[in-house]
Amino acid sequence: MNEKTADLVKGLLSKPRKIVVIGHKNPDGDALGSCLGLSLFLNSLGHLSTVIMPNDFPEFLKWMPGVDDIVVFERETKTATELIEQTDLIFTLDFNSLDRVGNLQPYLEKSDAKFVMIDHHQQPADYAIATFSDVAMSSTSEMVFHFMAALGRTDKLSKEIATNLYTGIMTDTGSFQFSSTTPTTHRIVAKLIEAGAEGAVIHQNVFNTNSPERMKLLGVALNNLNILEEYNTAYITLTQKELDDHNFKKGDTEGFVNYALSVKGIVLAAIFIENKKEEIIKISFRSKGDFSVNDLARNHYSGGGHINAAGGKSSQSLNKTIREFITILPRYKNELAHAF
Repeated sequence: MNEKTADLVKGLLSKPRKIVVIGHKNPDGDALGSCLGLSLFLNSLGHLSTVIMPNDFPEFLKWMPGVDDIVVFERETKTATELIEQTDLIFTLDFNSLDRVGNLQPYLEKSDAKFVMIDHHQQPADYAIATFSDVAMSSTSEMVFHFMAALGRTDKLSKEIATNLYTGIMTDTGSFQFSSTTPTTHRIVAKLIEAGAEGAVIHQNVFNTNSPERMKLLGVALNNLNILEEYNTAYITLTQKELDDHNFKKGDTEGFVNYALSVKGIVLAAIFIENKKEEIIKISFRSKGDFSVNDLARNHYSGGGHINAAGGKSSQSLNKTIREFITILPRYKNELAHAF
């Protein structure tokens, strides 16, 4: 964060405030880790901050420090809207466009509060009075540590804050294996461990809590794996019936797309998941090398994200979505063949 932005934020935080911290719809480990970490940090400075999430989040993240104090908009709408109406300072984390908060969007758009954005996704919108944006960062949770450092208050790094930030970094880097993981990332993780974050316990809590139904659903997903060798592409499909037959819960398909990407020779991987309630096909993309799934998602699927990890959606049927996806691939054949 540059000095000008840091000074602006210091001014905003120069007196005790009621603050709202907001993450994106369908929050993942980084959204929760960064929001909870920042909220605990702000509280340690004498502010009263509350985390609001647009909707619920996976069971495997419900152990995180401070998670019981999160206000979930979809089930606590009155409380969430009152908090937004009463605050004059809102932090938005792990997203950079207000259309990423679902039904919470209208309430933010009509708010007179000042906004501070902390995010690492490409092409940020300009709704914030202070923007800390860096697409090279591994995660928004890593950025929260840099935010604390820019304010000169890493002395406030508690075990609870460290645990949340470690969780966010770990999940958004694929357990530190993605190319966005830098030497600086590891140095920050070391500081988080020194502050009390227990890496082995966190990993156990996040990754080793699979239900029998989820493991069987993974088997279905792998059975539905399709490989398009001509385009160095693999994709997985899951129908609503397949989800229902395996007692699907939010977060159960997390990481499934990575199995497609792990196939030898694959550069582009996708998973298409039918959602009858929202009448959409939810899509997650992953890639290797310099093939940008962010561009693919933005150009064709009303989505976006990072170069190697992005998401989108389709309002067509699952079969039509797959057929369209296959017809799009020839446009990217050369890029997919020379991604490294």
